[in-house]
Amino acid sequence: MTKKVAGNFLNLKSFHSFAPSMENRRKILQKATELFMRSGIRSVSMDEIANQSGVSKKTIYQYYADKDELVDAVMQEEEKRIQNDTKECFEQSVDAVQEFLLTISRIYVQFSEMNPVVISDMERFHPKAHNRFQKMKYDHLFKVIHKNLQRGIEEGLYREEIDTEVITKYRLESIMIPFNLSVYPPAKFSLAAVTKELMEHYLFGLATLKGHKLILKYKRDN
Repeated sequence: MTKKVAGNFLNLKSFHSFAPSMENRRKILQKATELFMRSGIRSVSMDEIANQSGVSKKTIYQYYADKDELVDAVMQEEEKRIQNDTKECFEQSVDAVQEFLLTISRIYVQFSEMNPVVISDMERFHPKAHNRFQKMKYDHLFKVIHKNLQRGIEEGLYREEIDTEVITKYRLESIMIPFNLSVYPPAKFSLAAVTKELMEHYLFGLATLKGHKLILKYKRDN
């Protein structure tokens, strides 16, 4: 009996020593994501992440060997969030148009807090994380966009003559247009507003007359 109690005590002690470490990891990732999105990756130091997450820089290096590894971890979490968001937009929608408009709404909120230099910083200084982003774009997002196009055509909301593969690839590439700092400098343009404008333009270009009426209805209702 004594051995069993002692064993349980040791297991409980191990659990409590493990739990704070998971909490530290969560705080580090959360704060790093917030700072990167707001200020860009290059301008945020490990010291700043440590100070604002309430842990020492030494603690950060217990989890991540360097900034490159931390950026990759942030990108992994962003990938999960994007996959969850696209799944929810599909499940909560009654048709392809509503699915796309729900997606616009979510992206507008997210991009309102995002500095457009994030993507160029990642591409220039953190190729592993950028490759992860590219893979997610051409794997997961390709399927989501293509499925929405097929759904809209079947529902009579998108034009049936659309070449879905061509337009899916076009949409994938157009995602990056608002991040082009020479075309849309942040001092003059809002990343969220530009993205919303271009996405709505894309949606109207897909739509049949029935689809146009439904887009206007949803926009009016919201």
